[in-house]
Order: sequence, then structure tokens, then C-alpha cells
Amino acid sequence: MKQGDLVVRKSYGGDVLFRIESLRDNQLAVLKGTDYRLLADSPLLDLAVVNDPDSTHASQQVRIKVKETMRRMKEKRPPIGEEDRLRLASQTGQTQSNANHLFYEMPGKVLHLDGDSNYLRKSMQLYSQMRVPAHGVHVHEAQMPELLYRLLPELKPDIVVITGHDGVLKNRRPEDLGSISSYKNSQNFVNAVRVARDYEKNRDSLVVIAGACQSHYEALLQAGSNFASSPGRILIHALDPVYIAIKASATPIRETIDLPDVIQGTISGIEGIGGIETIGRLRKGLPKPKWVKTPAAVSTVI
Repeated sequence: MKQGDLVVRKSYGGDVLFRIESLRDNQLAVLKGTDYRLLADSPLLDLAVVNDPDSTHASQQVRIKVKETMRRMKEKRPPIGEEDRLRLASQTGQTQSNANHLFYEMPGKVLHLDGDSNYLRKSMQLYSQMRVPAHGVHVHEAQMPELLYRLLPELKPDIVVITGHDGVLKNRRPEDLGSISSYKNSQNFVNAVRVARDYEKNRDSLVVIAGACQSHYEALLQAGSNFASSPGRILIHALDPVYIAIKASATPIRETIDLPDVIQGTISGIEGIGGIETIGRLRKGLPKPKWVKTPAAVSTVI
């Protein structure tokens, strides 16, 4: 086996597909999930190389869930309400169809901090595909609070995503699950959420989505996040926080985000992500500007 190989763990029944990140003393492999935000290590003897990832049960199940989530995200809602079209048409003497074209939309802007460069790249591709203005930064989880302190007043986002790698520590007592010290990066995420809330206390003015695999859900909500992982301390899909952010960006500011719909629409479901009632960040305008530059999804590395 070598760095870059796709593998599964025999002792876990091949439930998650990994890529070998590095090897230690030719006996231990550091693994990174290809679909889930999971960082793990394993003896080489417990690993089996996967030559055709699409043939594994784990990949097949994820692919089905991803397809359904993408379908939900691409569902086109009517951009302008019937009442608005009728009123504008009567005021301008135009048809409803022509009146509709006078409106334009301003989706909420996303600032996405990610502890994993590969997941960030996939996230930025999805933001771009869904035409959501986004600024992504690859940064170590421990540096996220300091970076947010600098970037929030500079970029003034509507939505902040704070994610990367996390997990429950192996060497802990079962009763310690409620202690944040039992998690790899939950404290770093909590610290970053607090910085965001110090900057903007109103949870509807700045939507915060925080956490990764098995993160301390309750601590993140108490710190001020709108949505967080993971209520059931399960693995979450790499793009679940992105899905929530896109929904927040595309939900009109006069409406609350449909909690059951958005949570069940994620790949991980209600055990993976939860949240509180939150107003959407999409605004509409009138009339449409003649020259509009669509903001691009950009990413940087720190």
C-alpha cells in the first residue's frame, strides 16, 4: 500500500471509503474520508485496497444520497411572488411576464472556512454551480477564530460556514461525551462561532453553520450557531454544510428556512445536522440593473 491508495477498513465492514494520506513506519496509515469529513488512522493489516470505488456499497449509498440532494438544490422556486407581479404589471401597464423580468435577485454571500483543502475545492465548485457568491479559505481549525476576526468586517458576509475535521476522541469514558474536551476540534469551532457572534449578535443578520463529523452539536448551538453538527455524533457528508448554506442564501429574507425540509435534504439527515428557525438571506430588487457583475466563488489558502 502507498500514499494515495483508496482503501476501506476490514474491522468496520468497509463502511467508509478512505484515501491514504500518509504512512507511519510502514505499519500505520493516516486516512482521510473521500465522502465524509473523517480523519482516522489504522493498521495496514486492517486495510483493503479498493480498485473500483464505484463498486463498493458505501460509495453506492453515498452516490444515491448525493443525487437526491443535488436534485433538491436545483429545484427552481418561482423567483417573484404572484402578488408582486400583478401589482407591478398594473402599475406599469406591462404583462405579468415582462413585469417579472424587471426584478432581480441578490443571494446571500457566503464566507466558508474549511480545514480540508480537498473538501473546500468541492464546496467552491458547488457554490459556483449553484450561482451562490462565496469566498472560501483553507485554514487549520485552530486558526479559524483569529481569521474570522479579520475577515468578517472586511468581507461582510451574510452566511458563515465553519467546518473541517472533528471527531470524538478514542480514549475517553462514555460519560465524557458531553465534555467538549472529548472532541478533536469542537472547541476550535466553538471559539470561531463566538467570534462571529461578537461581530454580529443577530442570528438572522449573520447565519452561522458550524461543525464537522461527530462535533459537539449542543456546544455549537449555545455558542451562537444557527445550524450545527452532529446531533447523533455521526459522520456527516463533506457537502452537508454547503447544502445548508446554499439553502440559506436562496431563501427569501421574508421567509424562514424550512427546517424539516433543509435538514432532511442533507445527505446525513437529522442525526447529522440540526438547527433553529432562521430567516433566509435572499433579497429581490427592482428594476434590474443594466450592468450586473455576478460575484464569483473564490478560494484561498492560509
